[in-house]
Amino acid sequence: MKETITRFLTSIALLFAGLWLVGRIILEYFGIISDGNDRTTGIKDLREEYKNTNYR
Repeated sequence: MKETITRFLTSIALLFAGLWLVGRIILEYFGIISDGNDRTTGIKDLREEYKNTNYR
């Protein structure tokens, strides 16, 4: 029983870690948050390119 609970809690922790990672990537892409490493990740360049492109 104890092993089952441990596995369940580990699964939940991994699920939230994955969701947090995806959420951070999306928020950084749209410029809502920044970790200060925009130049190394290339996210700032993508964001500027997206702003400068006219989708009409």
